[in-house]
Amino acid sequence: MTVIATTPRLLLRNWTEADRPLFHEINSDPEVMEFFAFRRHRAEADSMLDAIRDSIATTRLGFYAMALKETDEPIGFCGLWKPELEPFLPAGTIEIGWRLAKRHWGKGYATEAGEASLRHGFTQFDPPEIVSFAVTDNHRSTAVMRRLGLHHDPDRDFDHPRIPDTHPHLKRHVLYAISRQQWERKIG
Repeated sequence: MTVIATTPRLLLRNWTEADRPLFHEINSDPEVMEFFAFRRHRAEADSMLDAIRDSIATTRLGFYAMALKETDEPIGFCGLWKPELEPFLPAGTIEIGWRLAKRHWGKGYATEAGEASLRHGFTQFDPPEIVSFAVTDNHRSTAVMRRLGLHHDPDRDFDHPRIPDTHPHLKRHVLYAISRQQWERKIG
């Protein structure tokens, strides 16, 4: 098992076979996926997990399994990804993202894992900035972005090209970013 980062309460690691039920749960739960156009059936979730696991193994970039440190129980994911959303984001942009099983909401896990992911991203990949984006009304995610020190950049908000026209309320995304210099000042 490849551990990417640790925090006081969490492990960020590559996915294992035993994590498949949790990965399917967080990608099919209507409340967790409220701001996404698609819920994943088990086969789709398994395929997505395989692609993420392979990416982490080869590039160390991906949405890492977020597991409780004491028990290694998976509770969600947090990590780094290259979203490939030109022209809205330049090629090579690194995104931070997270998703958590609802029973673990409100405990600060996304922020804790996000801080470790930012540290990993800036120290291992040396990007000029790390971004995050979400549907405009996704206030839970934008609150995490602000706690992580990311700043809203309204000039870079965009209509997500992969959201079908059948879901117009999910198209508009707000973009938050933190530069290397801002992150270095934050960690002091």
